[in-house]
Amino acid sequence: MASLAGPHRDPASGGPAASLVVMLHGVGASGNDLISLADRFAGALPDTAFHAPDAPSPYADAPAGRQWYARIPWDERADGVREVEPVVNAFIDELLDGYGLDASRCVLLGFSQGSIVSIHTAPRRQAALGGVVALSGAMITGDTLEAEVASKPPFVLIHGTDDAVLPSAETEAAAAKLTAAGIPVAMHLLPGLAHGIDERGIAIATEFMQGVLRPSQ
Repeated sequence: MASLAGPHRDPASGGPAASLVVMLHGVGASGNDLISLADRFAGALPDTAFHAPDAPSPYADAPAGRQWYARIPWDERADGVREVEPVVNAFIDELLDGYGLDASRCVLLGFSQGSIVSIHTAPRRQAALGGVVALSGAMITGDTLEAEVASKPPFVLIHGTDDAVLPSAETEAAAAKLTAAGIPVAMHLLPGLAHGIDERGIAIATEFMQGVLRPSQ
């Protein structure tokens, strides 16, 4: 099994990590493209460690880019998502073990292809993650979701209404399937946003992560 590596940020507080955010980038990008978000989140999550691994496979159209699965025909991509699932899980588990954290102290955040992988992977983990932030994503393994659900972490789905790469209808469909499986979902469709992340999305993600990673009293 391939192992993952990539940039990370230690907790801004300078103390030990009380929580973890794993961020999965989009196709043709790398962990460096998402790790800067940690600087935006750190003020609200000072005791959180952030990791943005590089996807395991090279991307032919961008020499420095990586991909979680090949951009084969849409109806064949589910196999690629399933193949990378154990790789992502192993990375998360390794980090949780290293920090001495429970799965509930981890948020999985993904953008685009990384969001697709996150939406697939999280509810199939035995131990529920703290939550999932899915930015500009889709669900391509929804037909088997209800039969394969192993845990039900809360999701926040964020998508621009002007996205021409992955239409926001994909997030609406994902929200419906997650809800049907009994998984808590909050959906935010952002008017005027194309395929990207803006200040509104960052604010929504920050508030969500603060809520699910708040230390229990």
